Amino acid sequence: MQIRAHDIFKSFPGASRAALNGVSLNVGSGELVALLGPSGGGKTTLLRIIAGLDLPDSGQVFFGDEDASQKSVQERRVGFVFQSYALFKHMTIEENVSFGLSVRARADRPAKAEIRRRARELLDLVQLSGLEGRRPAQLSGGQRQRVALARALAVEPRVLLLDEPFGALDAKVRRELRSWLRELHGRTGHTTLFVTHDQDEALELADRVAVLSGGRIEQIGTPDEIYDHPATAFVHGFIGESTAIPAQLRAGEVFIGEHRVELPAADRLARAADGEGRLFVRPQDVLIGDEGPGALPAEIISVRRSGPTRRAEIGFPFSRASVEAEAPPFAALTPGERVPVRFRRGAFFLQEDARA
Repeated sequence: MQIRAHDIFKSFPGASRAALNGVSLNVGSGELVALLGPSGGGKTTLLRIIAGLDLPDSGQVFFGDEDASQKSVQERRVGFVFQSYALFKHMTIEENVSFGLSVRARADRPAKAEIRRRARELLDLVQLSGLEGRRPAQLSGGQRQRVALARALAVEPRVLLLDEPFGALDAKVRRELRSWLRELHGRTGHTTLFVTHDQDEALELADRVAVLSGGRIEQIGTPDEIYDHPATAFVHGFIGESTAIPAQLRAGEVFIGEHRVELPAADRLARAADGEGRLFVRPQDVLIGDEGPGALPAEIISVRRSGPTRRAEIGFPFSRASVEAEAPPFAALTPGERVPVRFRRGAFFLQEDARA
């Protein structure tokens, strides 16, 4: 089932700006799409409007060719999973999963035996067989979230909507459930839209990622497109790690102060006009000790351990800016040491576009 949100506007009383400002989004049938961005960017508001839990000020929501804008949550037939699980504490796991089917109108309600069969089938799907008689308090956080997902699937939804589904879990459990959710999506094929502020989660799970900020979609693309070819300064600054260096573009060449920067992979340059802006570079694209074309004089400010790698902070004598860089293996770098530096790639954005 395809989801299409068209030109959605939404404001809340007392807010200084719109929660959604003309957002349009297409989610293909069977696709898994992540809504990624900082808090207050509009992710959950868009998800709730698609679910029917909130109504837009203007704009439309389509499921397939059907305009669902004025339909209730029940009529839209969505499965919704919240960060807080929202399980009934007094019910068993099986009763929680069965709930959506049990409260249907009599004419649409399956027989009790069918409801039970369906619930147990889903508990097996989410790898919780044998725990049917337990209550939520007797399960771990990861298990409770699997129950919440099974309950959402029990009503045979046309689309599945997940709002920060792993947000309340610790890092190790989150990583385990990411892999599990990707596998489950491959087996069920539900059209799925999920909200997250965790970029690793979005890039690992999603077929495509929509980056939202300030009520607008900054970029939509595959994880590789979002990471390797950010369309805006905000996306470059938000996805992965990067440093923004004050720079200028002159006749298609980037300069930091009076030093020209060699950027063999700066695909933004062909589309930018001359002017003041910022050059964004990632730590893995800063080459320490490389004296090739465009090398810049630099100085090691500090060196520290960062997980399995070492990081160096590097300053430039001709600029107050500094950059983070991955230190070469076994290199004996010391603070105060002068080294040449080159950038493997970078992205330049004019000042008016460089509001990361």
